[in-house]
Amino acid sequence: MKQQSLGLGQSTKRTRRREFLSDMERVVPWTDLVALVLPYMPEGRRGRPPFPVEAMLRIHFMQQWFNLSDPAMEDALHDVPLFRDFAGLGGWDDRLPD
Repeated sequence: MKQQSLGLGQSTKRTRRREFLSDMERVVPWTDLVALVLPYMPEGRRGRPPFPVEAMLRIHFMQQWFNLSDPAMEDALHDVPLFRDFAGLGGWDDRLPD
């Protein structure tokens, strides 16, 4: 078992980034946006199973808010627990979007 999977060393300091994402959690109508996008999402019958629509929307928004490219966002999801939490993705050992 890795130390990261135990949740050790995760900061709870109220940083500007943490405050911003907390505000966006409250003001962005996530359920309404998911309802708009859901009819256009592929069903994922072949290949890897798709990630939840809300997680992908949250990742897309973070890319725009923090000016991250696709590779930079992938790295951030691996490196920044706050981003994984905001996207609703699991811990260190879970599969992440690439």
